[in-house]
Amino acid sequence: MKSIIILGDGMADYPLEILGGKTPLMAAVKPNIDELARIGRCGLLSTVPPDMPAGSEVANLAVLGYDVREVYQGRGVLEGAASGVVLGEDDLAMRCNLLCLEDGKIKNHSAGHISTEEAKLLIEAINQELGTESVRFYPGVSYRHLLVVKNGSPRIKLTPPHDVPGTPWRDVLPQALDAEGEETAKLLTDFIVRSHAVLENHPVNQARRAAGKDPANSVWFWSAGKKPRMQSYQELFGKSGAVISAVDLLHGIGVYAGFRVIKVPGATGLYNTNYEGKVAAALDAIRDVDLVYLHVEAADEAGHEGDALLKTKCIEALDSRVVKPIFEATQNSPEPVAIAFLPDHPTPCSTRTHAYDPVPFIIYKPGAEPDSVERYDEESAKNGAYGMLANGEFIRALFA
Repeated sequence: MKSIIILGDGMADYPLEILGGKTPLMAAVKPNIDELARIGRCGLLSTVPPDMPAGSEVANLAVLGYDVREVYQGRGVLEGAASGVVLGEDDLAMRCNLLCLEDGKIKNHSAGHISTEEAKLLIEAINQELGTESVRFYPGVSYRHLLVVKNGSPRIKLTPPHDVPGTPWRDVLPQALDAEGEETAKLLTDFIVRSHAVLENHPVNQARRAAGKDPANSVWFWSAGKKPRMQSYQELFGKSGAVISAVDLLHGIGVYAGFRVIKVPGATGLYNTNYEGKVAAALDAIRDVDLVYLHVEAADEAGHEGDALLKTKCIEALDSRVVKPIFEATQNSPEPVAIAFLPDHPTPCSTRTHAYDPVPFIIYKPGAEPDSVERYDEESAKNGAYGMLANGEFIRALFA
């Protein structure tokens, strides 16, 4: 049996007053997802150990069945793989955000979701000013970029900017965990401070201000690590795979997993993403591979913005524009196709950052007996037949 995992990044949430005490999953009109829950089996999945970062890099590795304690090396190395950056054994790679500072505080983590074209010009300017033979900035997508420091130390504490909106930026600068990390922490702090002068009056930011948009007036670093040692999916499970996403992180996981990495034109990572293009790519890929991992970022970004109504709208788009056509198309597949549906982690609108709570999931297998769950949300899934899973149990249940 083949499998499609539909991953709605950050969908899970907490009850919200603006939604009448419901979560976005409870409030959303999602007949197709609820039907999948009714004919499938549900449960809860713990994706992030309490002593590890509650980010998509850990959570998606966990959903795919990897031992995160063994393979996790930070987000930057995965995004580097997606961009074709080949890391040496002594290279330290990390995410480099373009963000907006205002009144001495972090206004947002994305510079108002700056365009890739604008961001590339800014990163090129940063690399020209701050880059050296041992330091290189690589442009990515929108606000998401990469810094590689040769012989950098991972013994540093870096704060993800999406965890601290509204915080004075000087309070969350890089810190050394011990003497080994001091030189690297000082270097990164110096880059952040010096980036302000490079970016503040750059023509891209002048144009953004004139258009009433947030300027990208600082770089910010987080999730540093070295080249991971990951087995391919063929080695782990004897299965081939494909990943479809707008996010370099997922592309990088796909590279290390040995998946086919499929980039869909018009996939933005936001509510306006090309849902239909992603669905078409998934249905095409499942003809040739054992597993398709279809990742949709939009609900996570809505959570980071604290926009519960937009998050609900994102879930409804997943229902009508992703789950419905995939379910209908796979019913006529010559080989049975299992469908799983879940988030990687919660991104509560009330906190605007990732949380550690277990996430609700559905596993539907044609011909399998369903459980008693009638709809899909954080509370209903607690009554599912799978109960609470962790440590690779979800993927083994899907493949069983």
